[in-house]
This record gives sequence, C-alpha cells and structure tokens, in this order.
Amino acid sequence: MKSPKDNIFSVLDKIISKEDKEKKLNQKAVTIWMTGLSGSGKTTIAVGLEKKLHQLGYLTQVLDGDNIRKGINEDLNFSNEDRVENIRIISEISKLFVNCGVITINCFVSPTIEIRAQAKNILTDSFIEVFINTPLAICEERDVKGLYKKARKGEIKDFTGISAPFEAPKRPSIEIQTELKSVEESVEELFSKILPIIKYD
Repeated sequence: MKSPKDNIFSVLDKIISKEDKEKKLNQKAVTIWMTGLSGSGKTTIAVGLEKKLHQLGYLTQVLDGDNIRKGINEDLNFSNEDRVENIRIISEISKLFVNCGVITINCFVSPTIEIRAQAKNILTDSFIEVFINTPLAICEERDVKGLYKKARKGEIKDFTGISAPFEAPKRPSIEIQTELKSVEESVEELFSKILPIIKYD
C-alpha cells in the first residue's frame, strides 16, 4: 500500500503540460517556420512580426543564423549532411520552446522539401510553414552581406539559389510574396494570418 509520501512524490514527478503553460500565457504555442532564399526578408519580417506580437502580450522567440549558426551549431558547415543536422537540432530546440508555451519564429533557408519535412515530423501539428517568396534577382540586388557576389565568383560553395538548389514549398501554410510589398505590408499580412492561429480559446 502506498504511503501519503509516495502520493506526494508521484504528483511532484509530473511535468507541467504544454497545455497548462499555454493557458498561463494565454497563447497557442507554434513554430512559425519561415523559409526562403538568403536575402528574401525572412529575419526582417520575423523581427517585425515579433514586435507586433510582443505589443499584444505574446511571448515569442526568434531563431535565425545569428543565434544558431554562430552559437549552438557553429561546428556545422553547409554540406548536405550538416544542413540536415542543423535543421534537426533547430527543430528539437523549437520543440522545447513550444513545450514551454512559447511562440517560436524560425528564419532559415531550409532549402529542400525533404529538410522541411524533417522539421515538420519533429514539430508535428505545431509546425506552420511560411514561404517568404522573393525572386532570386531581388535577393541578389539586396545582397547586404555580399554573399551572392561571392557565390557567383565561386568563393562560396553550395550556396542556395546559385550553386545549390532551392525547392519552393508546394503547399505552404502561408505564402508572403514580397516583390511588390513593403516590409511593413509583408509584416502586416503575416501578422493577420498568424494571429487567429495563436489566439488562446
């Protein structure tokens, strides 16, 4: 027969559920997975989206190359094998955030259908695929970091859109076509589509 002490420990051993945390935060936790070419505007739009959500009291976390590649995954390169491992680790990190009730906004090229399917398989129903659809020519015009110029010269190998393929999502949850939109318009469009998804019932 179990003692009262055993019952206390059995209660303490139970991890607080994602649902309880969502209720506490008054939000639905998802991973907004933004895919698109380098220079498409993923991070810029993500930062704008985060600011709008923060103003409404939502708890968020943006993940991109700056806080993943330069920290957690700094030992990985851009070979196909390391790209796959990079996305796997990002997905597992995102899953932890989601389990804490946090809305995670991810900005990664994640260039192939297969690699994004891997992320979706890990994140299951919390995975919201957002295609930031910006033509290659416009991305090259922006080229803030000079990456496309280096790729064209052969100084960067396996660069997506130049020497490595980018497979556009066939049926993304959300598609933002930025060619004829300002950053503010793109952010507003994404915000209006995300808000109903994260509202706590």
